[in-house]
Amino acid sequence: MKGAFTDAKSDRVGRFELADGGTLFLDEIGNLTSNQQTRLLRVLETGEFEPVGSSRTRRADVRIVSATNADLDQLVSEGRFRQDLLFRLNTIEIKIPALRERRTDIPQLAGYFLTEQRQRQRTSVTGISPAALEAMSAHPWPGNVRELSHVIERAILMARESQIQPGDLGLAPSTDSASGLESMTMDEVEKLVISKALDRFSGNANQAAKALGLSRSAFYRRLEKHGL
Repeated sequence: MKGAFTDAKSDRVGRFELADGGTLFLDEIGNLTSNQQTRLLRVLETGEFEPVGSSRTRRADVRIVSATNADLDQLVSEGRFRQDLLFRLNTIEIKIPALRERRTDIPQLAGYFLTEQRQRQRTSVTGISPAALEAMSAHPWPGNVRELSHVIERAILMARESQIQPGDLGLAPSTDSASGLESMTMDEVEKLVISKALDRFSGNANQAAKALGLSRSAFYRRLEKHGL
């Protein structure tokens, strides 16, 4: 509400109110703070909420679709995610295998992202070379489909031919050898280490961050930096 906090210069309709009678998608649900979990649980149980800065209770009838790459059962056992909230969210569960577990989907997804990016950018790139597809099929994809989307976007910008080549992809080398590291930049080494940490913990960002000695916020900044 207007005046609820600094720079709140006008009233704004919140997401639940906007989605009343429809569907609201909540991504990375496992990253909610304890306070946010409590507030979300109340809305799911009662359909009621108060906008920030208002004492007036409002109602919304919203279907929730949520997603996460975290193991919520493990977070519950660690006391980091409310079990009652998990019960509310987990009416129907759809588990999507990691991209590395369905590599036959890579060419089709890569083609889709290529078409999508061609519509957004002025580019002469029209396809993906067989060698580039082979390189993508061999990549572990710790960032799953989102990483693939970023890789295709970057490859289009880097490509000098009509087809994307392996060197345009910017994928981390598959070798751990010292000779391989010597030819890499610091950013490339950092990306490789983060990718392998994510792969080791099956894409669980919280566990990967802990293993690397990083805070969650610092880890997510690096994920965004490297397009993972």
